[in-house]
Amino acid sequence: MKKLYRIYVTGMTLLLLLAVMTISALAVDDMWTVANDLIVDVYTKIAGISTVLAGLMSAVAVVGAKISNNQHKVDQAWDWLKRIWIAWAIINGIGAFIAYVAPLFSGLATLTP
Repeated sequence: MKKLYRIYVTGMTLLLLLAVMTISALAVDDMWTVANDLIVDVYTKIAGISTVLAGLMSAVAVVGAKISNNQHKVDQAWDWLKRIWIAWAIINGIGAFIAYVAPLFSGLATLTP
């Protein structure tokens, strides 16, 4: 009987300590606001990195085209330059599309009980 009492007291003490030491986490914003902020932040970083890389790779392609004495390599460099800027336009176009479409869905991301 004494062993059962000790297990009971130990269990209740641990439960009380758990209740006292638990930190309540209160969300500042709802799930949709946090998700939107996260998406905007990640996309901004992706667009910034893609712009820097597009500029750097464009410089490499132009320098490669200008210093090459082989016409085939010059044509390849200009083709790469076109591909770089098309990819850059697509990446930034996605952001423009999302910025245009997001306000159309502003009222749909709500949960009403």
